[in-house]
Amino acid sequence: MANEYALAPSPAYAAPRLLPTAGFIALLLLIFIGLEAFQPPPEVAQFGGVQEASRGDALRQVAYLGVGGLIGLAALQRHGWNLLRAIPVTMMVLLAWCVASALWAPETGIVLRRAAFEIIVAVSLLLEVETLGAERAFTLWRWVLAGVLVINFLSIPLIPAAVHGAGEVDPLLIGNWRGLYGHKNIAGAVCAMTVILFLFTRNGRGNWMGIAIALAACVFLYFTRSKSSAGFLVAALAAGWVYRAGWRDGLSRAIVAVGAALLALAAAAFVALDINVIARALEDPREFTGRSEIWAAELRYIADHPLLGAGFGTFTNTKSQSPLHDYVSGSWVDAVSHGHNGYLQVLVTIGGIGFALLMLAAVAVPVTRFWRLNRAGDDFRPMLFALFVFAILHNLMESDFLEGDGATWSALLLVIAALNSERLRRPLSV
Repeated sequence: MANEYALAPSPAYAAPRLLPTAGFIALLLLIFIGLEAFQPPPEVAQFGGVQEASRGDALRQVAYLGVGGLIGLAALQRHGWNLLRAIPVTMMVLLAWCVASALWAPETGIVLRRAAFEIIVAVSLLLEVETLGAERAFTLWRWVLAGVLVINFLSIPLIPAAVHGAGEVDPLLIGNWRGLYGHKNIAGAVCAMTVILFLFTRNGRGNWMGIAIALAACVFLYFTRSKSSAGFLVAALAAGWVYRAGWRDGLSRAIVAVGAALLALAAAAFVALDINVIARALEDPREFTGRSEIWAAELRYIADHPLLGAGFGTFTNTKSQSPLHDYVSGSWVDAVSHGHNGYLQVLVTIGGIGFALLMLAAVAVPVTRFWRLNRAGDDFRPMLFALFVFAILHNLMESDFLEGDGATWSALLLVIAALNSERLRRPLSV
């Protein structure tokens, strides 16, 4: 049977090795299951947020360091020092800026620990996709997510913590499914990505298993009541299918691009015409599950600190040292785990310069690689594009960018790694 995807198989895929495969599966299990499955965070924050699990947990650090070392060893064995080609230069500069932000952050130790964790996760994912090959890496990821979906369904009748219970600060969460995750929004995002991965598995009518798994993921997503993930999933699937249809030849691509530009202009006109309505909605803390109050505080902080920000990782679990502490009334910000908008949170933490680097590494560079025609005519790049669109949109309502081992950020890194691997069609030296 022919390969499902059009990427040229890497040497690592042509002759799979136990070490990189085991390392990648272990990394995926750490990211998408973790060490504290079915354990809700100790404090549930207001506005639908969740108190983040401690990044300083010793067992967690040891686990990621161990897996990262295994992955690095496998990559070094296969590629030598050419393995650095698997890490895009723009991503290197972005990660370096995250570390550099410790120079002006009030708590240097927090920044360095969290930046080191970010580097371990990001570099491990990038190396593994190049070492295994994008096709094999995404196949393994799909089946890990299928296993997570099975565990989530089995947990609902068996494990009380798999459903948001009566002890939640936000009563709107009660009864929502979360499975093995700490919050229904994380479970919803993982379900949405599972749908994308299995719907774009292969061409033709032979994807019955993929369709069945995708439908099951949709059912679980529905019961999470994660409206953001559900809405963005529809947009991402539409984007993937449009990409598949429009990127086969230059004329179709041009037509789609012009249509997208006109749609963007229409959306901008709508916003301009209804700006007063939108402003009133943002000023009402009851809207967007209380997100508007967080956004308003973030915007005030950004206006005062436009270039450098407060330092990487300083937004969560810093209590009175939170950069927003002096920009809100009351102490609720001490318990907020994220800013419910990845773009604003990046501006708060690593400033306008860091934001520009992120947009270059995680948005602009992938877009330029997606612009190339899909000469193979398969579903791999449309799937990548759908995942990319989902991650970019999801950050409008949640904070995923640069979130260590966050599920949606990890998915975006895997997309970036696959696009980079496609660019490096000439095999790395063995």
